[in-house]
Amino acid sequence: MSLKFNRSNGEIDELIDHLMQKTGVHHPEMIREMILGALKSGQENSYLADQKLIATTMKEMRYTNKVFAPYRDRKKVTVFGSARTSPDEPIYKTCVEFSRLLAERNYMVITGGGPGIMRAGNEGAGVESSFAVNIRLPFEQDTNPIMDQDEKVITYKYFFNRKVAFLKEADAVALFPGGFGTLDEAMEIMTLIQTGKNPPIPLIMIDDEGGYWDELIDFMRDSLLKRGVISGEDFGLFSLTRDPLEAVKLIDEFYRNYHSMRFVKNQLIIRMNKPLDSDHLQVLTNEFGAILAPGGKISLSSPLPEEVDQPDLKHLPRLKVDFNRRSYGLLKAFIRRINSF
Repeated sequence: MSLKFNRSNGEIDELIDHLMQKTGVHHPEMIREMILGALKSGQENSYLADQKLIATTMKEMRYTNKVFAPYRDRKKVTVFGSARTSPDEPIYKTCVEFSRLLAERNYMVITGGGPGIMRAGNEGAGVESSFAVNIRLPFEQDTNPIMDQDEKVITYKYFFNRKVAFLKEADAVALFPGGFGTLDEAMEIMTLIQTGKNPPIPLIMIDDEGGYWDELIDFMRDSLLKRGVISGEDFGLFSLTRDPLEAVKLIDEFYRNYHSMRFVKNQLIIRMNKPLDSDHLQVLTNEFGAILAPGGKISLSSPLPEEVDQPDLKHLPRLKVDFNRRSYGLLKAFIRRINSF
């Protein structure tokens, strides 16, 4: 029979309901969709390799949520950088210091779990404040000794699942010098923030004395910007520093008043730690009209009905912004302005 996601499957719907009642699940309508999706995949595709990919992806994402769930109330910073950085290099020591400062402020650190900068991140934060999201590789990627016996280690088969974990859980990202993998992550997070597929978060390039990130920024300015394939406001997507304390302060400041955001239909809802007043709204409107859709405005708001799925955030004051869905570099500047009040 042809299965539908609406409730027109007769006996199959009854069996699924009975199965969920017997096992006990949260949010049964969502679980029902996942069960139907698996059944439909089994009907539509006889190619075993495709089914293995879907099954492994589901298992890996389920386990990711299980590991991170107990720590949902703590902010987390993902640290990227070279697996080949040795402990005697100055940038390794910088990463240890950066991660130590984060842990002192109750942040947790997420690394790829391997050697080099990944080990430095876990070493500085300590095992209690660290996650390791590893990947099965034939070289370079055994779990580092800081984390190898800890319950907060996840080892992935697929890179794309690991990438989701790095960013889904991150309230900030720190980029240390690295190779292809680091550059891949750097370009991905810039793209996701630029296109609005990831909420704005602090993206901090922590440089060495050789100016590793300076060279990349020069390329962006002298080639990409000059050719018109990026815009000037895209340089607002990231920050650059050599000072680990300054890097931590940039993260702290980003969340001084700003808490989080989400879209409800075409409106951007910005949640804050303390409310703004009408004078603040006027300042924001005057300074950031460029981020608004034609005829749009910025207004104070209470929680919208669609936000019922995040009851833990119901108490937070809000702004409702008719955002143009384009100016994400300026949106980060808008958040910094909110934090200035």
